[in-house]
Amino acid sequence: MFKKRFHLSKFKTILLGYLFVILIGAFLLSLPISSASKTWTSFIDSIFTSTSAVCVTGLVVFDTATHWSMFGQMVILLLIQIGGMGVITVAISFIMLSGKKIGLFSRDALKESISAYNVGGIASLTKFILKGIFLFELLGAIVMMPFFCKEFGWNGVWISIFHSISAFCNAGFDIMGKYSGEFSSLTMFSSMSIINIMICLLIVIGGIGFIVWKDIYDYKLNFKKYRLQSKVVIIMSIILIILPGLYFFFFEFNDLNLKERILVSIFQAITPRTAGFNTISLNGVSEVGLIILIILMLIGGSPGSTAGGMKTSTIAVIFASIISVFKNKANAELFKKRISDENVKNAFAIFFLYLFIFLFSGLVISKVENVPVLTGLFETASAIGTVGLSLGITPALGLISKIILIILMFFGRLGGLTLIYATLGEGKQQHYKYPVEKIIVG
Repeated sequence: MFKKRFHLSKFKTILLGYLFVILIGAFLLSLPISSASKTWTSFIDSIFTSTSAVCVTGLVVFDTATHWSMFGQMVILLLIQIGGMGVITVAISFIMLSGKKIGLFSRDALKESISAYNVGGIASLTKFILKGIFLFELLGAIVMMPFFCKEFGWNGVWISIFHSISAFCNAGFDIMGKYSGEFSSLTMFSSMSIINIMICLLIVIGGIGFIVWKDIYDYKLNFKKYRLQSKVVIIMSIILIILPGLYFFFFEFNDLNLKERILVSIFQAITPRTAGFNTISLNGVSEVGLIILIILMLIGGSPGSTAGGMKTSTIAVIFASIISVFKNKANAELFKKRISDENVKNAFAIFFLYLFIFLFSGLVISKVENVPVLTGLFETASAIGTVGLSLGITPALGLISKIILIILMFFGRLGGLTLIYATLGEGKQQHYKYPVEKIIVG
């Protein structure tokens, strides 16, 4: 009876794992050694920063470069790495490195954490993921290091490592405040091709998902052999880069030269998908452009990746379901494969859950902070999508708004269904059906 009462499901284990890391991070960041001024940082600001780092969001109440000491920045980077890899993935990786075998429960929790299909081969898949993560982060740092070192001297080594990990984990934290002004992100590199391209590549690679990596590694360019999820993620990712990129090129940033305009347009099409960097001030973007950014932030990256949001596959399933209704088909289809009713129901549930929480929270922040509704919605979309882009109101937010954003960041990183299953349980399987009766809709 005692064991049953205190049994933790895999979803509760994931939730508690993230909470534990966030609280440890908040404690470390509150210490005087973590701040540049060697003073205590308030608990609410420490836990906000820790949540933003672990949930790889990038929303900040302090400029990362000027407020935090080197120790504080290292804590933030460690939290980003843990959050990007996944708390459960990190914990079980240490168990594997110690030579111990992982049990069925741990394998099941790991499967849920990285969005794998089954527990079979989960250990080898985890090793593949870990090698990939550190390889891409190392390559990113090596490629950017000469340019950062030329600009900032030996500090360029730390700057390269920090931004490579932050970009790959889709975190959006930067440490450029000392050089280009507080909260400036990567605006001083808007015309530097290699930095733009490398950051964009890291964001995309980190955000497409570990399962997609495996298919690309196993089947190279043989797209037909990829799993359905990989096909959907790749096509959706391409569409969500090209279409917004074309909009930004033709209708925004018209005052820039051609090279910078191309770089900025591509960068701003990629970064809202949960990365959070920006190479140009967003306050100059039109309302239409801001709404497009909000949509991209809500969609986010892909399952089993370092990214948050509703996920590209969720949106693909919803569109497939809508098309099946228009064509009067019994089931949603993608790439000549039938999508299960459970997938469709989950996709719509996630969509409306995110939409409701985003709208409600945005309206509350708009009212509490007395800011325009679009500004409030932009902030909440950035938090729930674990993006980190802001129109500049984050540092001045009050206690209520900070708490709202902390909850949204946590929700966005864990995922709606994981959080619901962890708090309410998965529910028992229903072995009966009620009589059918039609209801007129539309």
